[in-house]
Amino acid sequence: MSATAPAAAASTPRTILCMKWGTKYGPEYVNRLYAMVRRHLSGDFRFVCLTDDSKGIRGEVQCLPIPALDLPAGLPERGWTKLATFSKDLHGLRGTALFLDVDVVVTGSLDEFFTRPGEFLIIHDYKRPWRITGNSSVYRFELGAHPDVLEYFRANFGEIRQKFRNEQAYLSDFLHRQGKLQYWPKAWCPSFKYHGIPAWPTNYWRTPEVPHGARIVIFHGECNPPDALAGRRNRRFRFIRPALWVGEHWRE
Repeated sequence: MSATAPAAAASTPRTILCMKWGTKYGPEYVNRLYAMVRRHLSGDFRFVCLTDDSKGIRGEVQCLPIPALDLPAGLPERGWTKLATFSKDLHGLRGTALFLDVDVVVTGSLDEFFTRPGEFLIIHDYKRPWRITGNSSVYRFELGAHPDVLEYFRANFGEIRQKFRNEQAYLSDFLHRQGKLQYWPKAWCPSFKYHGIPAWPTNYWRTPEVPHGARIVIFHGECNPPDALAGRRNRRFRFIRPALWVGEHWRE
C-alpha cells in the first residue's frame, strides 16, 4: 500500500476523466462538470471525456473514444463500460487521474483529491458500510497502473457477472484483494439521496442543503441534479423541496 501521495509532474499533468455514452446524459453534463472542476481545482489539469458522441462538448475538453469491451449485446447497464479506464494504454495518457461521474455536483476544493496518500481511492458504499464495496462516482488512480483489472474482467466476464452485480463491486473486490483499496474521507463525497434530503417529515418544509464538509455531492438512484433543483423525485410519496444550491454550482 502506498504511503506517499502521487506526484503530478509537469510532463504528466493531472487528469480529470469522465465518460459519456448512450443518450441518458447530454453534452451539458460534461460542459458543466468541466466548469465546476475549473472553479474548484487550482493549477493546470487536463480534462478528458471518453465518449461515443462528442457533439456539443466544449473545446477545453479532450474527447476520446471509449475502448471497446466487446460485451454480449443486450446486457442490462451495470456500469461495466467504466472498466475501460483501466486500459494498459488509454490513448497514451499518463499521470494521475481523478474519475468523476458526469452527474456529480462539485461544491468544494478538489486539490486534496490529488494529494491524499493512497494507490487507489474510491467512495465507501453509503448503504452498507460494513462491506468493502466502493461507489465509483469518484475514484483516483495512476493511468495504466492497473491493467490487470481489465484483463481479468475480459477473460472471466461470465464468472464475474454471476458473482458481482456491477462494475464497482467487482473493482472494489479485485483491488481490495491486492491491498490497494482505500476510501475518501466520509465527508468529502456525500450522497444527495442519503445525506442531502431532510428526514421525513421535515422534508415537507425543510430545503435540501449541501452536506457539511462536502466537496463532491453524488447523485445516484432516483435523483439527478436537474431533478433535485426542480424538487422532483422519481419515487412516489417521496416529496422534496427544490434544492436551490444545485443551481449555484451546477452551471457553466
